[in-house]
Amino acid sequence: MTDTTPPDLLPMRDVVSLTGINPVTLRAWERRHGLIRPQRTEGGHRLYTARDVQRIRDILRWTANGLSISKVGDRLAGRPEAPVQQPSAFDEWRDAVVRASEAFDAQALEGIHGQLFTLFPKTSVLREVLMPVWYELASGAAPGRRSQWLFLDTFLRARLLARLHLNQIPAPRVLLASTEGLAEFEVLCAGLMLSSEQQRIDVLGCGQSLEELPLLCTAMQPAALVIKVQAPVSPALARRLRTLQMDIACPLALVGQGLADSLHALSGIPLCLLDEGGVDAARRLSALHRGALDL
Repeated sequence: MTDTTPPDLLPMRDVVSLTGINPVTLRAWERRHGLIRPQRTEGGHRLYTARDVQRIRDILRWTANGLSISKVGDRLAGRPEAPVQQPSAFDEWRDAVVRASEAFDAQALEGIHGQLFTLFPKTSVLREVLMPVWYELASGAAPGRRSQWLFLDTFLRARLLARLHLNQIPAPRVLLASTEGLAEFEVLCAGLMLSSEQQRIDVLGCGQSLEELPLLCTAMQPAALVIKVQAPVSPALARRLRTLQMDIACPLALVGQGLADSLHALSGIPLCLLDEGGVDAARRLSALHRGALDL
């Protein structure tokens, strides 16, 4: 019997992408603290509901505000099975993007896209609306879902790239590359969130070899080089990054979710870790290429 994922449940990789939580942390919350109780496929793979995702977001918010993980169980117990969150403005926007994608309606998507970036900060648009819908459609197994995702993916990649080009202001140039396994949409989102008046981001094509980046840096003379990675950073990738850092003249930074858990693997490599979607990521990158950040 095949080990398929029901369309209303999410595998761990999608939960990690939607919430930014590290997989090791998520498993610890389940095994050690009993905070999350995912379902399992016949093959033993974890599956999560929308309520699980909301609970994970709540726990991340509480712990970020100083609540000890040992106290989280009491907080959850004080809210009987965490009532379903009331719909928000972002829920309505996500639904609108899904409907336009299901109808393959590029004109509707164009209007939604323009309104979102007019009404909300770019980080909110990406993290709260576009990225969740992109991951939802990408993981869907219902008939037509793959085509709907490809339609949305093609539309968004073109629009995000255009927005990055609009940000080509007279500011220091930063190159953004990625490691294997990341989609272009994910890299473009990182680039747009890092762009600011202090730096313009040039996104290199997915598949760019890390080993050839020194050639590009020599020719293009960027103020900094940023690599988007998936945490945790493996020892093999850490060795490649160490070699890369020694072969370039500009500062090196990594951007992604949960990079703090890779500090041991990256020990001894002078680079900057940027929390993707964090309010200080663009500011830290600016400080890095201005020489105002100690590594």
